[in-house]
Amino acid sequence: MSTFTPNRERIFNDLSALVSFNSPHSVPELADQHAAAADWVAAALAERGLEVERHATADKADAIIGRRHVSDDAPTVLLYSHYDVVPAGEPAAWTADPFTLTERDGRWYGRGAADCKGNVAMHLEALRLIDEAGGPQANLIVLVEGSEELGGGGLEKLIQEQPGLFEADVILIADSGNVAVGTPTLTTALRGGAQLKITVETLRGAIHSGTFGGPAPDPVAALIRTLDSLRDASGHTTIDGLSDALTATWTGQPYDAAAFRADAGVLDGVSLLGGVESGTAGSPGVADTVWARPAVTIIGFTSTPVSEAVNAIVPRAEAQLNLRVPADMDPAAAAEALKQHLISHTPWGAKVSVEIFDINHGFATDPSRPAIALLGECLQESYEEGAGSDPTVTTPTDLVTVGSGGSIPLTATLQEHFPDATIAMYGVEDNLAGIHSVDESVHPYEIERVAVAEAKFLQRVASL
Repeated sequence: MSTFTPNRERIFNDLSALVSFNSPHSVPELADQHAAAADWVAAALAERGLEVERHATADKADAIIGRRHVSDDAPTVLLYSHYDVVPAGEPAAWTADPFTLTERDGRWYGRGAADCKGNVAMHLEALRLIDEAGGPQANLIVLVEGSEELGGGGLEKLIQEQPGLFEADVILIADSGNVAVGTPTLTTALRGGAQLKITVETLRGAIHSGTFGGPAPDPVAALIRTLDSLRDASGHTTIDGLSDALTATWTGQPYDAAAFRADAGVLDGVSLLGGVESGTAGSPGVADTVWARPAVTIIGFTSTPVSEAVNAIVPRAEAQLNLRVPADMDPAAAAEALKQHLISHTPWGAKVSVEIFDINHGFATDPSRPAIALLGECLQESYEEGAGSDPTVTTPTDLVTVGSGGSIPLTATLQEHFPDATIAMYGVEDNLAGIHSVDESVHPYEIERVAVAEAKFLQRVASL
């Protein structure tokens, strides 16, 4: 088998070009930047010798598909990533320009550096490496979409309408990453979930807090009390009707509580929720609460902004909740249980309405399937071969398998349409990448080693 030597300079050049496009699909004013990113990806795939197609999706975000046919007898491998990003927010909040790839302390910073333009650059490097070694032993489909950060609904509809475009024996989803730099990781489960909006009303209009404060029903207080019913005193999630699911355990790689605190940036002295640091027998671990049990997060709350506060009781208050459920749970049923919980726990006869939307299903895959096991072997080998090549990276550990608290609805759609295909998840992110946040970054070592692993896989997959 060939020895693969990644080229960090050309990886940087690819990623730098991609990061320069401010390409969220959610901002109409940036449509030209989004289109330019799509053009760049199409040209890069064509340069690698793939036959490139562009398919407009229902949400007006081109799906770029590159193909290479090796043999009618060879397996077909689909490589996935996306070129859209979440908005960078206020550029002044970043240490450097978010659209100029910048190196600091061994990491590369920029919007999309990890999620998911870093994975696009990884695919391109893997294609170069395998071509330098004589070419892949599999037919290739390289799929790079443009609306993943909006849920990928356009691509899902395209798959439903034209499944033949995506038919493959193995589907490699590069939109995940390692638990730490230098630790090869396969993601075997993704949460499903839903969004819920709760509105509480108590008054026909705003009233003076001096004249009426006391007996007047405050909808903000009612909503706070309702939301407080979703956790017990230790912070453990409580949802009526889901008691069994709220005690489930994760059977894969554990998640050390101290590592979680560091990864999440939890302030000193602030406790993790759910008793995961208690150390008592029977207490849950971080992995249980992140990957195996339902979780609810309050992601939006509307009343009167503090800067606009007046001495009045407002007539209504609203909140948006993000529900996450483990891969084997029906998200629609869980969302309905959460809705009924909210309604039943709203106090004082306040008028309450709950809307459920954006339901998406979770995903789980079996790491013992031959193609996933092979990918794991290739990841392990790649990181062992790379040991010592980057002074900022410690000696690699053995391959680990983990769940992910995030959701990728595309995985469930692919599994539904191609039940015989093997689907694996991996990627160049790590827990310090800060995806979706200010100063998002990627470690170049991760792009190098995952690219080598992918090239190894494409060289060996025909032997399965």
